[in-house]
Amino acid sequence: MEIGTVKFIDIEDKMRTAYLDYAMSVITARALPDVRDGLKPVQRRILYAMNDMGLQHDKPYKKSARIVGEVLGKYHPHGDAAVYDAMVRLAQDFSMRYVLVDGQGNFGSVDGDNAAAMRYTEARLTALAEEMLADIDKETVDFTSNFDGSLQEPLVLPTRLPNLLVNGTAGIAVGMATNIPPHNLGEVCDAIAYLIDHYRKIDDVTVDELMRFIKGPDFPTGGSIMGLEGIRSAYATGKGRIVIRAKAHIEEIAGGRYRIIVTEIPYQVNKANLVERIADLVRNHRIETISDLRDESDRQGTRVVIELKRGAEPRTTLNQLLKYTQMQTTFGVNMLALVDGEPRMLSLRRALQLFIEHRREVITRRSEFELERAKQRAHILEGLKIALDHLDEVISTIRASRTAETALDNLRRKFKLTEIQARAILDMQLRRLAGLERRKIEEEYREVTQRIRDLQALLRSPTKILELIKAEMQELKTKYGDTRRTRVAEEEVTFTPQDLVPKEDVLIAITQHGYIKRMAADAYGRRGRSARAIITRDTDAVQYLFAANTLDSILFFTDKGRVFQEKAHQIPDIARQDRGIPVSNIVALESGEKVTAAVAVPDFEQAEYLTMVTRQGRIKRTVISEFSAVRPSGIAAISLSEGDELGWVSLTHGDQEIVLVTERGQAIRFSEEEVRPMGRAAGGVGAITLGEGDSVTSMDVIRPEGELLLITAKGYGKRTPLKEYPKQGRNGRGVVTLASKYLEKTGPVTAARVVDPDGEVMIISAQGVVLRCLVKDFPRASRASRGNIVMKLKGNDTAVSIAKLGNAEADKTPGELPADERSSSRARGKTGKKGSVALRAAAENHDDSLEGREKQLPRNIDDTE
Repeated sequence: MEIGTVKFIDIEDKMRTAYLDYAMSVITARALPDVRDGLKPVQRRILYAMNDMGLQHDKPYKKSARIVGEVLGKYHPHGDAAVYDAMVRLAQDFSMRYVLVDGQGNFGSVDGDNAAAMRYTEARLTALAEEMLADIDKETVDFTSNFDGSLQEPLVLPTRLPNLLVNGTAGIAVGMATNIPPHNLGEVCDAIAYLIDHYRKIDDVTVDELMRFIKGPDFPTGGSIMGLEGIRSAYATGKGRIVIRAKAHIEEIAGGRYRIIVTEIPYQVNKANLVERIADLVRNHRIETISDLRDESDRQGTRVVIELKRGAEPRTTLNQLLKYTQMQTTFGVNMLALVDGEPRMLSLRRALQLFIEHRREVITRRSEFELERAKQRAHILEGLKIALDHLDEVISTIRASRTAETALDNLRRKFKLTEIQARAILDMQLRRLAGLERRKIEEEYREVTQRIRDLQALLRSPTKILELIKAEMQELKTKYGDTRRTRVAEEEVTFTPQDLVPKEDVLIAITQHGYIKRMAADAYGRRGRSARAIITRDTDAVQYLFAANTLDSILFFTDKGRVFQEKAHQIPDIARQDRGIPVSNIVALESGEKVTAAVAVPDFEQAEYLTMVTRQGRIKRTVISEFSAVRPSGIAAISLSEGDELGWVSLTHGDQEIVLVTERGQAIRFSEEEVRPMGRAAGGVGAITLGEGDSVTSMDVIRPEGELLLITAKGYGKRTPLKEYPKQGRNGRGVVTLASKYLEKTGPVTAARVVDPDGEVMIISAQGVVLRCLVKDFPRASRASRGNIVMKLKGNDTAVSIAKLGNAEADKTPGELPADERSSSRARGKTGKKGSVALRAAAENHDDSLEGREKQLPRNIDDTE
């Protein structure tokens, strides 16, 4: 038995060749669109088959199964699912910016529902799809044999519609992919018209010039594009990243609550999956501010309702949804298409130029076809005119001829006619001999000859062809154009951690043993003076307690003169009764180093200086911007003398006054302008001259109409108007604020604060007893007086600090930063045998905006326990 010739081949070479052949087949015949009509082969075959079946937009629908069968049997020998899926997409108004198939029945939904089976649905072409097939019967495009050679199919459609850009496309080939976004038809037509007007210098047309017309992609599902850079990159190079954001607005509902209404979602996002994702985030406690979630979408459009809990910040919740769900997505533009059968990356200008070239070729071929037909018709009409001019002779010649062929030859010889003319005369009906019909022939001849002249002029003039293309674009825009659905924001908005953090007023506490925690602002309720106070922890007293906002930056200053920075929301939220976590887990402290002051800074651009005071009475003022970027290992804030410690830091803005109080009852008041601004490495200048054994115990910033509240180790306190403290020069001895004769009974001064008479404070003891009360509950006394017992202490417990909670409206005083630009000073005091500590709490407003501007909320602690 003969088995033929055996060839030895290299399997590696054979596999490489076979794979490359397969890859090119996928690239050119399946996955990538042609730049001219923007269609893949299966889409082109569907539209051509439907046109061949007579399914125009004004004709009855036909079953989708019949259309799929027509495509499979004639042009596309693949699975019916591939054809039906492609046809379904052409009919989906949420997938196509301008649908090309008019579907009747269930063609799927934005929720990811599948279309009904092809035996149930019906379809026909849309009017816009017919614009893609116009003039296909006029030899405008090349045809090729179908898969079995029995029929012809077009290699490309002679489309008037710039479909590649208008509807976009997506496809994955072998080793490459395309992802072209849809655009607005009117904008694309305007850009084509602009290119035609500048066709002689088309290479000089810039992306920015084209973007005057094409603002950006226009997705069928709407949404917003964030930023122009991704669009500009895609249009210039063919590659770019476009951020698409859902359209949502915030509504206030009963009870002071809010809800977020989503009315548009990003392109190609499954709405049902989006809603399920939001529900998962709520179940997993990733987002804890949502109380209800409903999909109220109907035929009128998308509507997803997200109701929030009472007190929830809607803007923060919306930012979290944009961050963690597909309410914000990225569309990766990859403008890859087939140019002369080869994949090419296209810029916007190049894509438009290639479409114009395609239309030039189509119009040229159509004109040539029509010119040839017009010439043929004119030739026939010339023969008919000759016959009508010699009608009697023509009739005699025909009557004298024995056969039709003899008559044909006789007419040609006698009247010098061509065979085509002679046959037309023989085929002419007798009714054409009437006078009226004769005039019609003459009129038609004049029209045909004029048509010939017009077509010849058009073919001779490339400019006229371009003008015709421009007119076609204007006609398309007028007939099918609509308004943009997708908005374009000029600046890209990126999420920072602050955008995802609820804006809340909090208290930050640091204990004597070096633990830190963040608590709700109402963790401590108000109590009357001398009441039995709240015990936080009997083994670890709160040493520093200050108010802040979750979005503030917290600057931690240590006794060694170093500073660290951390966001308030990064400090763990822990219950009041629990200890917290070590401060060393937040900032990198050295062995034996302690945090002695903390400042909450809402904005490094809004306050001007940090004013620092040491235990030995040195003061220094430094521009706050030098602390805007503190490395994790910390930086130096002040140079200290041997034995000295940094104790207090306040935010000031250059023209305020400072008051210092010492343990032995001296106080000095002077202007901060007496302290020149210094660099971070400076050690400061003298603030107060201390007596033997004395040290600074408190520092604060003067507020007009304020009072100085003072507390001693044994629980004595008083408040004195600041007008009793005269303004002095820096580095003096100051004046008496507690007569020395009372020190044995009252104990040393442990803390002093400038307070508002309508404010409230917390008194903290060494054993963790916290008393919250109104300032007006404290006795008002003269500068040198003793004061009264304000806090009942047990055993060896001592009062060590005052935390000022403040009064937001009272804080808006002349000579100070506005409430939304201010953070009150934080301070510290000495720890150890005397148990004294200094502390300062902020009482400030924060720009808690909703939609950019919302009513400011004061940072006052709630009047509840």
